[in-house]
Amino acid sequence: MKRRVLSAICMTLSLAAATPVSKLAAQQTSDTLPTLINTCLITNDVNRLAAFYAQVLKTKPQRVGDDYIEFQTTAGVLAIFSAKAQEKYIPGSARPGENHSLILEFRVNDVDDEYARLHEFVKTWVKGPTNQPWGTRSIYFRDPDGNLIDFFTMLGSA
Repeated sequence: MKRRVLSAICMTLSLAAATPVSKLAAQQTSDTLPTLINTCLITNDVNRLAAFYAQVLKTKPQRVGDDYIEFQTTAGVLAIFSAKAQEKYIPGSARPGENHSLILEFRVNDVDDEYARLHEFVKTWVKGPTNQPWGTRSIYFRDPDGNLIDFFTMLGSA
């Protein structure tokens, strides 16, 4: 239940901002499967997390007020929302910086190049470039709030 409520807040903010997310949502019809278009991270420091993801994703975010920032990706939106605002809208629904069950996964052109580039600002590495048994070459690291991130390349495509 909490997840649906949190998703609704993030989705509502995305739609209100009239971003491409709203176009994706409008395309969904009642006979299609649900489409994941937005992942929202709740944080105590929106600006710090946004600055980190701007470097990691090599893109500038769209700011939608002081409490909400979006990064457009080719597969959907990575949103960052303040814990203070989340608590105001839905008390007790989220605790920032306590995620230990989610991995944000991003396909990249060359994992080894990204590994070298990211060393400048990533502070917590979980696993360096490794070929995984499921057919990817991956690196794993954490954002400033401790969220786990996987940058991967399909083996044979790099």
